[in-house]
Amino acid sequence: MARRGKLHLFDSIDAKRTALVIIDMQKTFCEPGAPAEVPSSRSIIEPINRLAAALRKAGGKVIWCTHANVGVDDSSDWRNFFDNFVSDNVRSRTIESLSPGGSGQEIWHELDVDDSDIKLFKNRYSALISGSSQLERVLRSLDIDTLLICGTKTNICCESTARDAMMLDFKVVMVSDGTAALSDQEHRVALENTIQQFGDVLSVDEITERF
Repeated sequence: MARRGKLHLFDSIDAKRTALVIIDMQKTFCEPGAPAEVPSSRSIIEPINRLAAALRKAGGKVIWCTHANVGVDDSSDWRNFFDNFVSDNVRSRTIESLSPGGSGQEIWHELDVDDSDIKLFKNRYSALISGSSQLERVLRSLDIDTLLICGTKTNICCESTARDAMMLDFKVVMVSDGTAALSDQEHRVALENTIQQFGDVLSVDEITERF
């Protein structure tokens, strides 16, 4: 407030130039007992569905971005992550779950996916880091200038994507009730980081009021 004179960055949102980017809402992260389960991810399904429906109706785009890494013989195309950040007893399950075409790639069944939606894979935390996905190309081709970010984890893939989006001159909104982490503290810190330097933080209702 002292630095910029107001709490929220955006008083209005042009829905026709907006994309809702839904990150990692797939079985690997949403299914009970999955190797990378985020239990609170199941609590944000209703807000995501509500926001997606509102944005489609207002003329915006919904993009589902799921994580995938090519895995071969207990190895992966992201060795730094799987060799150092994943324990031996879950490495094989995680690689299998995140392999393209595997069951872990399936968008969680309670989420409403429309035929008009776009589906993309990413292979790093951020969907916008060089080489991770086709997201930036898709956004530029659609003349999108604003990203609404939902999904899991708030403080990992969602925040990483939000940071890179701002660096690429997109307007960014992290959806406070449409993102989930492993703890309330991690979730809140990620939202604090975002609103301080990288984008706005708004609830679904606050976003739809701005369309």
